[in-house]
Amino acid sequence: MSTATKTSHIGRKISRIRELRGMKQEALAAELGVSQQSVSSLEQSEHVEDEKLEKVAKVLGVSKEAIKNFSEDNILNIISNSFHDNSALNAILNNPTFNPIDKVVELYERLLEAEKEKVAYLEKLLNKK
Repeated sequence: MSTATKTSHIGRKISRIRELRGMKQEALAAELGVSQQSVSSLEQSEHVEDEKLEKVAKVLGVSKEAIKNFSEDNILNIISNSFHDNSALNAILNNPTFNPIDKVVELYERLLEAEKEKVAYLEKLLNKK
C-alpha cells in the first residue's frame, strides 16, 4: 500500500485560476506573447519554471505563491466558514442585516468595471495591429 503524497500540478492550478478570472486561453496567451497552444501545454505541465510562473501570475493578477498554494478545498472552506450555524443564511432569508439594493448596486458596479477592463483590453489588442 503506497502512502505517496499527492503532487501539486501547477498547470491545473493556473487553468483553474484563469477560469475563475473569466479569462480564456487566447487572452492569457496574448498577454504573455505566446500562442494559445503554448498556454494549453503550460496548463498540462505539472511543473513550471519560476520565471514563467511569475509572468503568468502577474497576468492573472495573483502572486506566484497564490498559484502554488491554490486549492479548491481552501476556497470551499472559506465559503463554508462564512456561514456559522446557518445564522447568515437565516439573516438573508428572514431579516437581512444589509441593504439588498446596496449589494445589487455594488455587484453592478463591479460588473461594469469588468466590462470596461475588457473593452480597454480589446482596444489595446486592436491598436497593436
